[in-house]
Amino acid sequence: MDILLVDGYNIIGAWKELRALKTDKLIDARDRLIEMMAEYKAYTGWRVIVVFDAHLVPGIEKKKKQYDVEVIFTGKNETADERIEKLTNQLKTRRDQIHVATSDMTEQWVIFAHGALRISARELEIEMELVQANITKQIKSIQEQRPYSKINLPDEIAEIFEKWRRGIK
Repeated sequence: MDILLVDGYNIIGAWKELRALKTDKLIDARDRLIEMMAEYKAYTGWRVIVVFDAHLVPGIEKKKKQYDVEVIFTGKNETADERIEKLTNQLKTRRDQIHVATSDMTEQWVIFAHGALRISARELEIEMELVQANITKQIKSIQEQRPYSKINLPDEIAEIFEKWRRGIK
């Protein structure tokens, strides 16, 4: 299984869309990143874990699952980099490949040493754009597969028949 560990604030600071959201409200940027990672998870099938530093949200360590993405807020004196390093060691098995999304060069060298692969913030952004484009294409394809009728019916009648077919009154 592939596992993607995301350095949350690093990605927020690197992606144009998220940077703009961050200037108004940091929580909106975090939520949007988590939504995007949920799309990524659904499309790729990878396990996705997003890690946020505690220094920007002081308090106790918190773990939650949001949109089927694991979200970790580190403890008071722990950085996201430190937690990601721990996770690369804890999650490493012969069957699992760990990928770390960060543009922090020091972190990239450390995770290489732990046997993980790195994805820069820019690479993940490009990949995310491709994922979203493919999802849009699939949705459009599904929407265009409207049932075909050989009888030319007005839209109102076709809508009534469709409701009957679905059992809607």
